[in-house]
Amino acid sequence: MTRTSLFAALLICGASPALAQSADARAACEPDVWRLCASYIPSASAITQCLRSQKANLSPGCRMVMDGGHAAPSRRRSAEAR
Repeated sequence: MTRTSLFAALLICGASPALAQSADARAACEPDVWRLCASYIPSASAITQCLRSQKANLSPGCRMVMDGGHAAPSRRRSAEAR
């Protein structure tokens, strides 16, 4: 899946443009897209529907993105904050 396709999927799922552009948001959902919704690639709208239908199976970070929240900070950033 290209970064552009994932960006489109995040926009369609209701994430704000700023959040969808976030590397953390992409990183949070990309593994779930591959794990749960790969058969829907490259259709951003189908991926979004799949992610919504799989909400219970999403990683915590992707669930936050899908709910319109922010993705969990990367571990690298957490370590830098210390």
